[in-house]
Amino acid sequence: MSSVTATAPADASPADRLEVLFEELAELTGQRNAIDGRIVDIVAEIDHDGLWGNTGARSIRALIAWKTGVTPNNAETLATIAHRRDDFPECTQGLREGRLSLDQVGVIAARAAEGSDAHYAELARSATVTQLRTAIKLEPRPDPDPGPASPPALTRTDRGDHVDYRLRLSPLAAATFDAALQSHHDALITDWKSNHTTAPAEQRPPMPTTLDAFMRLIEDSWDAEATRRPHGQRTTIVVHLDIADRIADLHLGPLLTDAERRYLTCDATAEIWFQRDGRPIGAGRSTRTIGRRLRRALEHRDDCCVVPGCGATRGLHAHHLIHWEHGGPTELDNLVLVCPYHHRAHHTGLITLTGPADHLVVTDSDGRPLHSGTLARPPQNPPPDVPPYPGPTGERADWWWYQPFQPQPPPAPN
Repeated sequence: MSSVTATAPADASPADRLEVLFEELAELTGQRNAIDGRIVDIVAEIDHDGLWGNTGARSIRALIAWKTGVTPNNAETLATIAHRRDDFPECTQGLREGRLSLDQVGVIAARAAEGSDAHYAELARSATVTQLRTAIKLEPRPDPDPGPASPPALTRTDRGDHVDYRLRLSPLAAATFDAALQSHHDALITDWKSNHTTAPAEQRPPMPTTLDAFMRLIEDSWDAEATRRPHGQRTTIVVHLDIADRIADLHLGPLLTDAERRYLTCDATAEIWFQRDGRPIGAGRSTRTIGRRLRRALEHRDDCCVVPGCGATRGLHAHHLIHWEHGGPTELDNLVLVCPYHHRAHHTGLITLTGPADHLVVTDSDGRPLHSGTLARPPQNPPPDVPPYPGPTGERADWWWYQPFQPQPPPAPN
């Protein structure tokens, strides 16, 4: 297929111009679909053989988003098709040949039942992505098992101009929460009455609400935690260290390897008990390796996990590039922020972080540097030789006459 841009004559009618542009659009879309099909095959090979674990990425989806420069949603689509490629051979072959789009096959791979490959490969020739979603919803589904009760959870949804929180608790935990909330609400009402009863009505602030009581509950808990552990970001580690054999173990816990000891003491309050021949001989003072002000400066500089392709922003650990027990200073140039997954990956040898922080180098287990950019580059090969993509017909679907796919029941036991 030619990849030369076609242009309509300057005096062509709008209909003729649209026809020329649509022809080029169909050709480019078919080539893009075929390219997406090859990308799916590459992702499937990486996923099947577990090769993504050598890159330091936390999942195959994170690796795709990093290396191809696509959004997490598009990376999820590619990973889903790759994972179910063998379940939908006709659909994925249609993607390779440019006849089906990535989103069409992605919808099928995400929700369609096993054995429906031929049904949806035929339907996708004329159906849009939205129509495919509707068709899959019409599949008869087995009655779900009631299963265990939903576990307690706290979810957060950012709506742009506000944030929604949804809290699910067990009856016992809900009773405790209600009692604490009511206690703070009563205290706010008491303070309001003592401070504003004599004030004119137009000068009185509104009565405290349940939301005010909830925020007071949060603030009081925060203040109590800050008083108990002023610089706390993670935890307090109690370690017993044999000064002769250089062997460490957790208090009432297991022995620690060197990597585990360095991982636990990278960003924590460390309480060290020295011992000789199994007997305690003294205790070091409880010390904090990362101070509060230094932590704030670190967060302002790094903003997220420094490992290329990660971008995590929550629950980050402050990591010493040269560990403090090896003489590394607790200074900004020797510290970087990493997520818990990559922090452990570094201390287990999956990735390596070397500094200083302003010239940070991250390498994988084979010593190859990891870069934050995508793998995209100018193409060296001609585009795929596939026919133009015809696309869905665009007709309105008459679901009254549609026959949904009927999953076959499992074979009866002999």
